[in-house]
Amino acid sequence: MQADTLTLKSVLGLERRYVIPTFQRDYEWTLEGQWRLLHEDLMAAAERLQQARQHADASGEPRASADRKVTPHFLGAIVCEQLPSSTGGVDQRAVIDGQQRLTTLQLLARGILDVLREKASPRAAQMGRLIRNPTDVAIEPLDQYKLWPRRKDREVWPEAVSDEIPSSTGHLYLSARSFFAGQTRAAVEADPDGELLDAIVDTFLGLFKLVVIDLEDNDDAQVIFEVLNGRQTPLSATDLVKNLLFLRGDLRGEEELEVLYDQYWAPLDEAWWKTTVGSGHAARGRRDVLLSSWLTAVSGQEAAVGHLYGQVRSYLATNNRATKSVLQELSDYAAAYVTVYHPERAESATLRQAYAQLDRVRVLTAVPLLLWLRTLPSHELPLSDHERAVGAIESWVMRRMITGANTRGYGTFFVDVLKSAQAAHRGGRSIPEAITAYLSSASQGLAWPTDDDVSSSFAYNKFYNSFTQERIRLILGAIDKHLQLENPRTEPATFDYEQLQIEHILPSSWQSHWPLNIDDPAQLELAAQQRHSAAHRIGNLTLVTSRFNQGVSNFAWDVKRPEFALESSLQLNKSLGSLECWDENSIQARARQLAEVACRVWPRNTAAAEGSTNIP
Repeated sequence: MQADTLTLKSVLGLERRYVIPTFQRDYEWTLEGQWRLLHEDLMAAAERLQQARQHADASGEPRASADRKVTPHFLGAIVCEQLPSSTGGVDQRAVIDGQQRLTTLQLLARGILDVLREKASPRAAQMGRLIRNPTDVAIEPLDQYKLWPRRKDREVWPEAVSDEIPSSTGHLYLSARSFFAGQTRAAVEADPDGELLDAIVDTFLGLFKLVVIDLEDNDDAQVIFEVLNGRQTPLSATDLVKNLLFLRGDLRGEEELEVLYDQYWAPLDEAWWKTTVGSGHAARGRRDVLLSSWLTAVSGQEAAVGHLYGQVRSYLATNNRATKSVLQELSDYAAAYVTVYHPERAESATLRQAYAQLDRVRVLTAVPLLLWLRTLPSHELPLSDHERAVGAIESWVMRRMITGANTRGYGTFFVDVLKSAQAAHRGGRSIPEAITAYLSSASQGLAWPTDDDVSSSFAYNKFYNSFTQERIRLILGAIDKHLQLENPRTEPATFDYEQLQIEHILPSSWQSHWPLNIDDPAQLELAAQQRHSAAHRIGNLTLVTSRFNQGVSNFAWDVKRPEFALESSLQLNKSLGSLECWDENSIQARARQLAEVACRVWPRNTAAAEGSTNIP
């Protein structure tokens, strides 16, 4: 990356054309918002220069020395990227950031030039060279322009910078030119010394400065922007990729880019897609997540949202794909993404449950695989195979969550699962079997937990305060829902499990009403520790509705048991009301029962050897 502070003479005086990517946002600078302030800054600097020269003349100091003492005015930064240029033609740069600023400076230069021409000033030719390239280097017709706007504004731009005064001001470009010319004209006519116009030209050429960042091939514009913006607002990688895609298509001479934009990209500019998901440093827009998932799936490399622009640029550089082909594929992935995050739209209850649960545990690394599966036509991936594939992913994720497994390495692992599934697809083999086989063969650090592993976790691991309440509700709710389905004789009951309360059957504050009748102090201390640990295991946790009397939560079992009897519409609680006592043995027994159901909710590869689920 080259970053230089340059005068406008250096920026605009080169034989170069700055190209605004086709679908950057509209030109939005206005008179009250930016034009007036910009011109006031120009006049203030020009007046300082004029005063310095007058003082130099009076003291006998050379004007050149006085000019160097005048403080320049900094206009901010623009970020450019090298574009292919015709041999012998002018260089081309894509304006990745700063198009509003650079466009306005061109219109300011044009307004000043209008006044110079009116005054028949010899400086007019010098100012004109900041707007147009010399005819002898303009091999292509568009090479004559120093700046070439986005496609939507290209019809009006030649008029905005021509030597003919526009007959109307119906476009912001024309209004800006007219405003800058009028303000400059009024200032010059009010100048008693007649030297202000030269000072304005010299100020524009030499005292107005820009920080120009020229990206090199290995630079990542996205990261650079985040640094420039102090990382206060996450940059939308999607906007950068959009500009890249359509500018690439424009330079390749592809047709109907506006139609492609309206058909495939415009839906991604809707509010839902701009919603941020995740939190903290990981917060990103849905569009960024979609793009990273698409790129991961099509490239076979894990895409990082924080470096998405550079990775997409590299992918496009090595894959000669038409813009239409890329946009159609991206549209398919967008449709898949909408279904994954709106599970009610899925084709079956199995897929709806899997998508909903995977969303709630926020394992984004599985999304590229889920989206790729949805892009396959039904004759290549029948619904039953689709359910088996997604079910295996769900089981692997949920079992690892239940057992407290580390999520480190999930990104690379799911890319490998994806590549295995894609290889099976290309070879005409079973996709769900390929996914299941890869998940089953994972090393210990990423192993698919067995039934014994699940049972051991339920029996011995602390769930309350180790898992979020959302995840505890997810596990218990899925178990209850499965029990409802397995017991057809039970009157059907539907619950919004996310709204239910988590209840400790044996209270976490048990000391007052659940005494330990042990005399020996050492044994009493050990038993108290064991009870405290048991109270937070999942065998001692259940879900209750708002009817449950929270006032009895810490009371003895004979007081709490009738409340659980009233909660028997939840299968989790069906047997609790009939139990004579509740203690550590009861918790252990219920843990085994819940584990058995959990293993049916999230079955592991049936071909894999499963051990006994008995827990001592």
